[in-house]
Order: sequence, then structure tokens, then C-alpha cells
Amino acid sequence: MKKVKATDELRPEYKREDLGVGVRGKYYEEYCKGTNLVLLSPDVAEVFSTEEAVNEALRSLISLAEKSTGRTSRSTGSPKKRASR
Repeated sequence: MKKVKATDELRPEYKREDLGVGVRGKYYEEYCKGTNLVLLSPDVAEVFSTEEAVNEALRSLISLAEKSTGRTSRSTGSPKKRASR
């Protein structure tokens, strides 16, 4: 059985024209649709081993915050001014 000699398809040098037309923002819409990555600190990552655990904890925190503040929808009133210190 003879071995087929692999041809090296890489060129020693490429010209910009050889690479085709670049499209700015080609994947921007797809990127915005489903990318929401958050880097967890190592101590937090030890507690939450899966993304489901993180999501469950955050949802319960949101629920607790809504119950304790009575927030039902986005505030429409003007923000309260802080007292001068």
C-alpha cells in the first residue's frame, strides 16, 4: 500500500486580496442575541458548580428583593434626592 504524500496548502506569504472581502460587524447581531458571559470570582465559583445553580440563586434573590421593596414594575416617578451629609 502506497502512502499519499500530503501537500502543504499553506503559502509562505498571503496578500490581503487573497483573503476576500472583510465585512465589519458580520456576526454582531448574533453576538448580541445570546451572549451574556459573566466571570465568577473563584470563591463564588466554588459554591455554585453549575450555571443552573447560579441562575436559581439569582432568581431567588430577585424574588426576595421584589417582595421586600414592593417593586412590581419599573419606577416611573422622579428619583428621590439624597439628604446632604
